[in-house]
Amino acid sequence: MPATPAWPPHSLPRLFVQDTLAQGLSITVEGSYLGAVLRLGPGDQVKLFDDRTGEWLAEIVEVGKRRAILTVTHKLRDREPVPDLWLLFAPIKRGRIDWMIEKATEMGVARLMPVTTRRTIVDKLNMERLEAHVVEAAEQCERTALPELAPLQPLEAALKGWPENRALYFADERGGVAFAPSPGPAAILIGPEGGFTDEEGAAIRAHPAARAVSLGPRILRADTAAIAAIAVWMAAAGDWNG
Repeated sequence: MPATPAWPPHSLPRLFVQDTLAQGLSITVEGSYLGAVLRLGPGDQVKLFDDRTGEWLAEIVEVGKRRAILTVTHKLRDREPVPDLWLLFAPIKRGRIDWMIEKATEMGVARLMPVTTRRTIVDKLNMERLEAHVVEAAEQCERTALPELAPLQPLEAALKGWPENRALYFADERGGVAFAPSPGPAAILIGPEGGFTDEEGAAIRAHPAARAVSLGPRILRADTAAIAAIAVWMAAAGDWNG
């Protein structure tokens, strides 16, 4: 006897919306994606999430080239608890930073914090583009909670206002202890493509929350190091253990 298929199916399209969702709410979204790209029409269903109340099922009432009208039918699940992990990173070249933002979102990071350093080669960020990557990644990986994308700030400012109870794991290419995260609020700091200066490295090591860690015997690109470190933390102290 065939198994009863799950409902709603995981294959239903997912959309992030700014509106606070509730049962019976009529909501308007951009129409060309649902109609022209996905070929959906009245009566078809989509999943919606708002980063506040969770994930909801909605039915398309009307779809046109510019807008689609949907009615929210019922809640599917509450907003998920998010592992308390921040990612601090020096901006890198476009393409690689887009990939890093996407993967960090998929892996469950709670906050993304770009910081400038002496050797940062990118001193301006298109925050709107990065926000779009966050949303697209959350839609794809079925997150119901978006990571916060903090404004770009100097590394010195981030360290100066650092919370006392949050461990700061510093990926130190010059050597550190094996990365074995402990439970509790944490952050991972990844440097620029050229590495930290001696002065920056000394300031980070002197910070009371900083813990220099090693990510293995090979020198990793900044984006690779970020995702590797997130994976280690999630497996040891995050929500990958079920």
